[in-house]
Amino acid sequence: MSANRLSAFKRFLLTACLSLFFTAQLFAQKQGLPVSSPEAQGVSSAGIDSFLTAAGRSKNEFHSIMMLRHGKVVARGWWNPYGPTLRHSLYSCSKSFTSTAIGFAVSEKRISVNDKVVSFFPGSLPDTVKPYLAELTIKDLLTMSVGQDPDPTGKVPFSTDDWIKGMLATPILNKPGSRFLYNSMATFTLSAIVQKVTGQKVVDYLKPRLFDPLGIKGMDWEINKQGINTGGWGLRLKTEDLAKMGQLYLQKGMWNGKQVLPEEWVEEATTFKIDNAPGMPQSKKDSSDWMQGYCYQFWRCRHNGFRADGAFGQYIIVLPDEDAVIAITSETANMQDELNLVWQYLLPAMHPQALPANKSAETALQQHLAALKLPPLQNSNNPGSLNKTFRLEKNDLNISSITFKADKNMCRVTLKKGADSYTFDLTSGKWQPGETQLPGPGLTAGAREDFSLLQPYKVDCSYGWSGDKTLQLKFRYIESPHAETITCHFNGEKLNADVEYSFNYGAHKIELHGDEVK
Repeated sequence: MSANRLSAFKRFLLTACLSLFFTAQLFAQKQGLPVSSPEAQGVSSAGIDSFLTAAGRSKNEFHSIMMLRHGKVVARGWWNPYGPTLRHSLYSCSKSFTSTAIGFAVSEKRISVNDKVVSFFPGSLPDTVKPYLAELTIKDLLTMSVGQDPDPTGKVPFSTDDWIKGMLATPILNKPGSRFLYNSMATFTLSAIVQKVTGQKVVDYLKPRLFDPLGIKGMDWEINKQGINTGGWGLRLKTEDLAKMGQLYLQKGMWNGKQVLPEEWVEEATTFKIDNAPGMPQSKKDSSDWMQGYCYQFWRCRHNGFRADGAFGQYIIVLPDEDAVIAITSETANMQDELNLVWQYLLPAMHPQALPANKSAETALQQHLAALKLPPLQNSNNPGSLNKTFRLEKNDLNISSITFKADKNMCRVTLKKGADSYTFDLTSGKWQPGETQLPGPGLTAGAREDFSLLQPYKVDCSYGWSGDKTLQLKFRYIESPHAETITCHFNGEKLNADVEYSFNYGAHKIELHGDEVK
């Protein structure tokens, strides 16, 4: 082969290899986020490992974490029985997706943030439209500055099927745009506006615009009795989906070389819009991630970050200065403590340049990530078989009877409520996966919604005896942050039990009392 032909052939091979490389990179991002060693992206494996250790020692119950640096996954882990294929209820983290739908509608010139809210719902207005209601704009909804006080979220979804009318009937006491007050019904109203102008629920409107381009599948979103996505809560996504959403915003709306979401909207939606802690001393503001200002359904963070944020610790944390995204799902009573762990361990683990390879630290980190778990209940003593049914006195859960069938390996529990029976299989020392039609605990469990799309509920269960008279049952609803624990005390033919919801942290136990059925 001549020198010229050899040179041309080498150029062809180089071009082909580069083409294959970039095609593979694009395909990888479409299918899943690319993965890298932490050190190659300037992140210390030991620093991430220290975070995991601190998380395990804290009072917070982590369910998953995914950390991205320079667009690549440097760490991802799930605390068993949670896993990568599971969706997780996001609570108010959903709000940032509703805000994004508003952004698309604005970019398509369907709406403006200055449009008056009353213009969308002429048939749902109170008899007298007072000046503040007439002034209310989409921007006021986005910035949680509606002017209602108290927030109607604790009342409207639980007392009426017509949430729009209930929201608009709630008095506005302060001039819209002047005062921050967190208001999930404001976000529901944004969802209703999107549906009004597009003819689609938010989840359907976002599918071709957001979810499909990012390769997000299997999402669902709770709806009210009017067929409108709840907006302020109720979206369920996988951990990687959260990370993708954060990366899209970090990249100013770009994905795979395409401007999916206008850069102008990303800037508008994630920058300071209203002081949510006016008058607070600067020292308090400096130590709180809830006093940095509010945007369009995003919170500002310390360290020049912003985040989507849901109850009990559902996060998409975006750190532009570090070119990083951190997605977390969890259940905690102290969300600030979780963020403090991020700032204490993960922030200093990031460096401006790539770090030398550290195989031993990386291996230790991968082993730690693979071993993450939430301990199941297990027997401290097994009294043997149990085969009893107890008829219960009237109780707040409307459970009429409970049946136990247990041997040394398995415990089967059947709860009867009205005409329906719900059976669970539990194991000791490990989580037993299953499904049920019985709704689990949640902050919005009593809302007037259509929960049928959430069924069947995925539930992992375990049990453990303490002595021969106390049996504890744990039902972990693994597509939510929450679990339910029933502690049963047997005394001859009597049963006394306490039912606890994990988010009550030992308070507000529901008592069950019953007699054995002979």
